[in-house]
Amino acid sequence: MRLVQLQSPAGDHRAGLVEDNKIRLLDRFESVYDLAMGATSLAEAVNDNRSGQTLDYDPIYQLQSDWRVLIPFTHPEPARCLVSGTGLTHKASAKNRDAMHAKPEDLSDSMKMYLSGLEGGRPEPGTIGVAPEWFYKGNGTILRAHGEPLLTPAYAEDGGEEPEIAGVYIVDKNGQPRRVGMTMANEFSDHRLERRNYLYLAPSKLRNCSIGPELIIDPDFSDVPGTVRIARGGQTLWSQSIHSGEANMAHSLANLEHHHFKFDEHRRPGDVHIHFFGADAFSFGAGIELQDGDIMEVAFEGFGKPLHNPVRIDRRPAPLIAVTTL
Repeated sequence: MRLVQLQSPAGDHRAGLVEDNKIRLLDRFESVYDLAMGATSLAEAVNDNRSGQTLDYDPIYQLQSDWRVLIPFTHPEPARCLVSGTGLTHKASAKNRDAMHAKPEDLSDSMKMYLSGLEGGRPEPGTIGVAPEWFYKGNGTILRAHGEPLLTPAYAEDGGEEPEIAGVYIVDKNGQPRRVGMTMANEFSDHRLERRNYLYLAPSKLRNCSIGPELIIDPDFSDVPGTVRIARGGQTLWSQSIHSGEANMAHSLANLEHHHFKFDEHRRPGDVHIHFFGADAFSFGAGIELQDGDIMEVAFEGFGKPLHNPVRIDRRPAPLIAVTTL
């Protein structure tokens, strides 16, 4: 089951169900969040609220319609959406990070953490495994939809795509985390800043990012092949096959979810969590420097239409932010 959120020509927000090349609008609910918070079973709630109105999907997806694709899952108060991620879950990503920071005669801390995940990241059911790397990206205001640009700000050294799958979660009224579904994602980051010193990892992640265009309800996350592509001037500049899913990760999904939601503050009723599961490959690791206007494409089989975002680079001098006394 694949869901989208749309904005109508009149500016109203609607939730819809993807049916082949059609979108069937849902009755009663303007957002998937409203639908999910009141549902015992999201799939049943979707089926119970199908309307008779359908739209052609392709023109909307291709940005040639008065209807607009939105982020597939949002909180009505963006500050109550926590955007975070788990790094060093995929071997190729760990190798890229290791190449940034390793001394010739020793393993980097990044590779050591990846290896600890291989050793203890898949615990037996009912037991707790080793904790993964975890990072904060921001709140819901940093999320961008399919077709919207991702900005490299003036203070940044770089901006580059990270093709991933993200989990989408709500915390129900009893404080129980509930996985709503998963979505394709571009965890846009500043790799040059990170390469200078791995202690810059935290600020390198404080960038906008994109998810969508579709939210997949109960997808197969065992072994998910995909492709990442960079287009420049209408031509493919670089492309590589990628893999996600538990078969390609050091940690099990259950272990990643436990270590994210073990914190009391991550189980506040009504909150939304968007959590990135890690990348298999990205163009920075292949020596590609993205330019203004490049198109980043993320595609995973079984996760709907590819996610496209253009790169925008702010060339203005970085302003000084001065704090004043109250």
